Amino acid sequence: MDAPRPLLPVIVGPTGVGKTALVLALAEHWPVTVVSADSRQIYRGLDIGTGKPTAVERARVPHLGVDLVGPGERYSAGQYVRDAAGWLRELTGQRTAVVVGGTGLYARALSRGLFHEPPLPVDRRERLRAWTSGVDRLSHWAARLDPEYAGGGRQRAARAVEVALLTGRPLSWWQRAAPREGPVRPWFVRLSLPRAVLHQRIEARIQSMLAMGWVEEVEALLAAGVDPAAPGFDAVGYREVVQYLRGELPRHRLFPDIAAATRQYAKRQETWFRHQLDGDPVLTLDATEPSDRLAECVRAAWEQRGN
Repeated sequence: MDAPRPLLPVIVGPTGVGKTALVLALAEHWPVTVVSADSRQIYRGLDIGTGKPTAVERARVPHLGVDLVGPGERYSAGQYVRDAAGWLRELTGQRTAVVVGGTGLYARALSRGLFHEPPLPVDRRERLRAWTSGVDRLSHWAARLDPEYAGGGRQRAARAVEVALLTGRPLSWWQRAAPREGPVRPWFVRLSLPRAVLHQRIEARIQSMLAMGWVEEVEALLAAGVDPAAPGFDAVGYREVVQYLRGELPRHRLFPDIAAATRQYAKRQETWFRHQLDGDPVLTLDATEPSDRLAECVRAAWEQRGN
């Protein structure tokens, strides 16, 4: 008989909303281990621009699911689910596992599994892949073909375009129509902010990242031989930094272009979380509240569930 799926808190929300601050505050109440659900923090060396927890924060709260692969490697949602299931099996009962991240596909895959991809004609698939490899605005087409597309880099955009054009239905439809059981029963904690406040936080965060040496981080990776077209550099903000370092983007455009791309990404995340968590228990919190107060709300609600 299979072991019962564990019920776990899953903290989600757009970039910059305060997920890391909340989990650090939760560590004051519980011995917490974080299972990251962030498709950008998996890359080694991409630390500043992904908002990766610092060494001090990781010493305080162990994090699983960060620094898994090099910037030039690909890492699928399917691999993430397999790895996360293994991490959860290895955790002892002395610590509370908390899933934290803004990658909706990862969070959904943990709770509902991944859908069985419909059969796609091999010859048409290859022709389409040759076409998508040369399309500059691939994410634009992915969003046009699937209104629920939440971003996530060129590889994910290409897959969204491929499934929509070859099956006649968007990827999000297939994900809803053929759900399977994932390794986790989720108790979602969704952090939300008024849009103007979120945009202020995003811009302050980007300014801080640039001051911390984001450009120099990317420059060092390129100097070490990482391909400018590496999957890791598909992350929001990294694309713009690479363009700047290659002379394709003037310095005065770097901050506003990163900010605009990040705001668009955050909007897609918010839309995704509003519409994709139906059927699962969700606690929605106003992230304008201090993180210690939010942590107390989470602790009280969790204990009321009788966990």
